[in-house]
Amino acid sequence: MGAVQLPARPGDEPVAVFDAAGAVTGVAPRGVVYREGIWHGATGVLLRSGDGERVYVHRRTPGKLIWPSRYDCWAGGVIGPGEPPDTAAVRELSEELGVEVPLTPIERFAFEGDGVRCHMFTYEARWDGPVRHQPEEIAWGGWVTLDDLRGWLDDPEGHPFVPDGRAGIERWFSARRAR
Repeated sequence: MGAVQLPARPGDEPVAVFDAAGAVTGVAPRGVVYREGIWHGATGVLLRSGDGERVYVHRRTPGKLIWPSRYDCWAGGVIGPGEPPDTAAVRELSEELGVEVPLTPIERFAFEGDGVRCHMFTYEARWDGPVRHQPEEIAWGGWVTLDDLRGWLDDPEGHPFVPDGRAGIERWFSARRAR
C-alpha cells in the first residue's frame, strides 16, 4: 500500500464531515473540524499480539494538532473525503505502524469530548511482526499486557491518554467483561 501524500500543513488535510446521526454531509479542513468541533469520521485499530495478551501502545508526537504527547492504544485517524471507514483504517494502520494485516470490525460509536465530536469506527488486528513508526505521528511505542494497559488507564497523571482512545478502550474492556 502506498503512502498517502499529506498536505504541507496537517490542518489543511481534507476530512469527511458527518452529521450527528452519522451520515456523511461534506468535507472540511482538519484544522477547521477540530477548531469548530464539527462532527467527522475517525478510525481506530487496536493492534494486539497474536496470542491477544498484549496491545501496542504509542505516545503521540508533540506537534500533533490535538492531544499532543498523549498515549493511545489505537492506530488511526480521520476519514478522508469519499473514503470508506474500512479503507481508512487499513491506511492508518499501515501509515502509523507499518503493519498490513486483515482487520476485524469491533464497533462504531459516537464520541463527544474535549471539544471533539466524531463517529469512531474501531477494528482489531493481530500481529507479532515488526512495527515501524511514522515519525511525524509517533514519538514512542511498545507492547504492554492487557493488565498493564488497565493500570495505565488508571494512572491519568503518569499516562495521559487521548480522550477518544480512552473511551474506545474502556468500551472494549467493558464488552469483554460482559461476555
